Amino acid sequence: MNEQEEVILVNDKDEQVGVMEKMETHRKALLHRAFSVFIFNSNGEMLIQQRALGKYHSPGLWTNTCCSHPRPGETTTEAASRRLKEELGFEAPLEKVFDFIYRAPFDNGLTENEFDHVFIGYYDGPVTPDSNEVKGYRFSLPADIQQELSSNPERYTEWFKIAFPMLKEQGII
Repeated sequence: MNEQEEVILVNDKDEQVGVMEKMETHRKALLHRAFSVFIFNSNGEMLIQQRALGKYHSPGLWTNTCCSHPRPGETTTEAASRRLKEELGFEAPLEKVFDFIYRAPFDNGLTENEFDHVFIGYYDGPVTPDSNEVKGYRFSLPADIQQELSSNPERYTEWFKIAFPMLKEQGII
């Protein structure tokens, strides 16, 4: 992780109000722009990943295909495409489907306070994850993921537990 990486600070309308170093933003729990990508294959399965154990929060937890923050001067769509390639080694057309704001404090003193843009895409090819980002991955049917979320919610990231039901509400899954 680049300690000098900056994120875009926003208000509750996603209007940029500043830029700040990423870790400082998370220590101060300031609202910032983020994105979450959900990839599906032609069998209707969702690609989920297990976060690498070295991640600064939520290590080892299962989550959506990829997520991160756009850099200053980068559109959210460009950032989502970039991180999909960096984390999982492939490209796919992405479509923004909705956004939401969430706040989640972590035991390490950091807090995610994000205006999260949600993208979906479809892909059937090989997945070649970066082991610094991803411990494991799998394609699973949404019904199977829902069952796991119900029985073992502690195995999933906080934002996934919020965004996953929204996909159902939007008729995506």
